[in-house]
Amino acid sequence: MTQAPQPHWNWKIRRKREAFLALEDGSVFRGWSFGAPRDSLGEVVFNTGMTGYQEILTDPSYHGQIVTMTYTEIGNTGVNLDDIESRRIFANGFIVHELNPPRNWRATTPLDRYLREEGIPAIAGVDTRALTTKLRVAGTQKGFLCTSGEIDESRAVARARSWSGLDNQDYAARVTVDTAFAWDPHGDLTCSWGVVDSSLPEPDLTIAAWDFGIKWNILRRLRQHGMAVTVLPASASAEDVLRLNPDGVFLSNGPADPAAVKYAIENIRALIGRVPIWGICLGHQLLGLALGGRTFRLKFGHHGCNHPVMDLQTRKVEITSQNHNFAVDPDSLDPAHVEVTHLNLNDQTVEGIRHRTEPLFSVQYHPEAAPGPHDAQYLFRRFRDLIAGA
Repeated sequence: MTQAPQPHWNWKIRRKREAFLALEDGSVFRGWSFGAPRDSLGEVVFNTGMTGYQEILTDPSYHGQIVTMTYTEIGNTGVNLDDIESRRIFANGFIVHELNPPRNWRATTPLDRYLREEGIPAIAGVDTRALTTKLRVAGTQKGFLCTSGEIDESRAVARARSWSGLDNQDYAARVTVDTAFAWDPHGDLTCSWGVVDSSLPEPDLTIAAWDFGIKWNILRRLRQHGMAVTVLPASASAEDVLRLNPDGVFLSNGPADPAAVKYAIENIRALIGRVPIWGICLGHQLLGLALGGRTFRLKFGHHGCNHPVMDLQTRKVEITSQNHNFAVDPDSLDPAHVEVTHLNLNDQTVEGIRHRTEPLFSVQYHPEAAPGPHDAQYLFRRFRDLIAGA
C-alpha cells in the first residue's frame, strides 16, 4: 500500500530564536523558541506521558501551568481537530526536549503552528531530564518562560518569584463556560481517536455537569453511556441544578486550588443526599471538601497517563491518567460516613472516596481515556448503577 504524501512544513528556521525558562529558585534553562513569541508566567510541572500532548494542552486543568514533557520526542503526531479537548489551549506554556515535524496520517497542522496561532509560547532544546529531576527534588516551582527576547534572566527570575502562583486562586472561574448548554451528540459524534460513533444509544438518563474545566471526551463518554448532559457554569447554584431535575450530577475536572472555589463547595454540600453525584479530579477534591474534609498540596503533583491506582474493593490495579497538584487528606474524612475506595500506589494518596449511605462517589483521576489509558472506563457504568440504585 502506498503511503499518502506528507505535507511539507519548513521546520528549521525557528531555531534562530533563543529562549529560556527562569525558575523562582534562580535556575535558568535555555533553549530555542517555538510557538508564539511572547512571555508567560506559570507553575512549572512535568508530565510523564509518552503521547497525548494535544489533549494535555487543551485540558483546562492545566490553566496556570507551564507543562514539561518528560518524553524526549514531541510533535511527531502533529495536531488534528479530533483530539482537541476544549475550546482552546489552556496551558500557559510548553517545554520539550526535541521538537519534531509531524509524521502521522491524521496530522493537519504542525505543533509549532498550532501553538503560534493560539498565542501560546513554547521552548525546545531544554534538558528536560534535569528540569524534571529538579522539580521532583525541590517540588513544583513558579516559572517565567521568555521567548520574546525582551527581558533578561535576572528580571525573569524576579518575575517568577513575585507571581501569585496557584495556591488560594480560583481558576475554575477562569476556564468555565459563561452559560449553560446542552451537549449535542449530533454536533460531536467522534471518539477521542477520530472514529465516528454512529451507534449512540437513546439517552435514558439526564445529567447536570458542573464545568470547572471539563474535557469534551468526558461529555462524549457520558453520552455514549446513554446520558443526556446539560453543562452548567462553575457559578451555577444548587437550585440551578435541581431546577433541571437531573437523574445525576457530575462534578468535572479543573485547575488550581480546590479550597479557593468556596461557592462550589457550598453548592455541592447542598446537593448531598438529594441527587446521585460523581466527581473526578477537581470535582473529587471539591466533593471531599463538601463532606468536611481538607485538601493539601502535593510536592510535585501527579501529571501523566501511567499512574497505578488500586481499587480497594476489587484489589485490581488500574493504570490511570492524572493531572492535579492537590489531594484529599484521608485523616480529615469522617470514617463513619466516608470510605476511601482507591489509593495511588506510588505515594499512597487518596484516589477515590464514596459515601457509606448517600449515593455519591469520586475519583482523583481521569476515566475518559483522552489520551488514555482505558482501564478506568468502567466508572461510567458505575455512575449509571449508582443512579439506578438511588
